[in-house]
Amino acid sequence: MTKKQDDNWMAAGMEAWSLGLEAWSVIGLRMMKIAGGGAGAQSESQRMVEEKMQAMGELQMKFLTGGISSDPATGSRQVMRHYAGTVKANRKRLS
Repeated sequence: MTKKQDDNWMAAGMEAWSLGLEAWSVIGLRMMKIAGGGAGAQSESQRMVEEKMQAMGELQMKFLTGGISSDPATGSRQVMRHYAGTVKANRKRLS
């Protein structure tokens, strides 16, 4: 492996760690919102499912149209970035 490949995998690992940490905080915040019940819980549950379906469809189109690199490390980073914006927005909204 070249130094550039090593650096790309290191960056992918750090991005995965960061996304995972932020995703866990969103999971906790969503659990509290849903556990509260009522209309807020209902709308949050619906929003969660809709966001996941939309993100999956968008990512699938990126794969089909060549928007995701065939290089494993680069492609992994692109996929994580695809989800990172939504995860960050949800953390801010739910905090």
